[in-house]
Amino acid sequence: MFFRRSLNLQLPRHLQPLRQRRRLRRPRLRRVMVAARLRPGPRVILRRRLSRRPPCRRDPRALAASSLVQRDGTHDLGGKARIVIAEGFAYLDAADTRKLLTEVWGNPPDVGAQALGAIVPKGVSPLADESWAAIITYEGDGHVADDDAASINYADLLKEMQDGTNEENKEREKAGYGAVTLVGWAQEPTYDKAEHKLYWAKHLKFGGEQADTLNYSIRALGREGVLQVNVIGGMSQLKDINEKVPGMLSMVSFTEGNRYADYKEGDKLAAYGIAGLIAGGVAAKAGLFKLLLASWKFIAIGLVALGGTVWRFFSARKTEDPSAGS
Repeated sequence: MFFRRSLNLQLPRHLQPLRQRRRLRRPRLRRVMVAARLRPGPRVILRRRLSRRPPCRRDPRALAASSLVQRDGTHDLGGKARIVIAEGFAYLDAADTRKLLTEVWGNPPDVGAQALGAIVPKGVSPLADESWAAIITYEGDGHVADDDAASINYADLLKEMQDGTNEENKEREKAGYGAVTLVGWAQEPTYDKAEHKLYWAKHLKFGGEQADTLNYSIRALGREGVLQVNVIGGMSQLKDINEKVPGMLSMVSFTEGNRYADYKEGDKLAAYGIAGLIAGGVAAKAGLFKLLLASWKFIAIGLVALGGTVWRFFSARKTEDPSAGS
């Protein structure tokens, strides 16, 4: 025993008494605990490193776009109608629709104030080239009689609308806005008397703009008013929009008690019929809100003028990809 102590020798670990093994291990444990108290752990170091990074500088429009919630299922439209989202489409509620029009697409704050919601392509960013949206609104001007639907001469109606647009151009130019030319029908009006749904499209040309504009209008007639779905795009998108119109028509409908067939004598009547609806009855007072971006596929804007005064609003153009470089 004296020999082992003088040479500072130790027995192999498996032969050491348990008490001696514990005594030898304690100093090492103390050193580890002291070191841990003196040096911040990896989580603290990570937080400190992250805190030194510059704040993320994302485009405000990209942030607004990423916050939009695309919804499936069935949704109420102002208590009088509903929308059942079909496959490949999604629904934005009224709040997100206003955010889309103003914060994402840069329209004035009052644009979309009356929007009930919007139909958008599912899974597509509103800043993508292939993005679009159909803005849904309701006008309670009264029950629109459809007695004249079968007798309308759409060539004559177009000529009247063109004359009215030319006359309105004088006022637009005085107000500092460019002239608008109604070139013709992009899609001649079609009325489904059984479903009481109507759609048509106009070919428009704005002064100073190289690309012509497509103004696509969808209407569903109800007991006391009209449900409106409005799409605006370039003439090159006519085929794409036409393919989507049947789906959008099938998704919107009035609830029981508010359907066209629920009309009763004594209910409010609109001051116009189908021809007046097309020529400008409901939305002539509202104006056209046209969104200009450096690259866009086709965009739906609500409250579209159908022959009355047309006002144009310009949003900030996309000068760079807003999703690049956080």
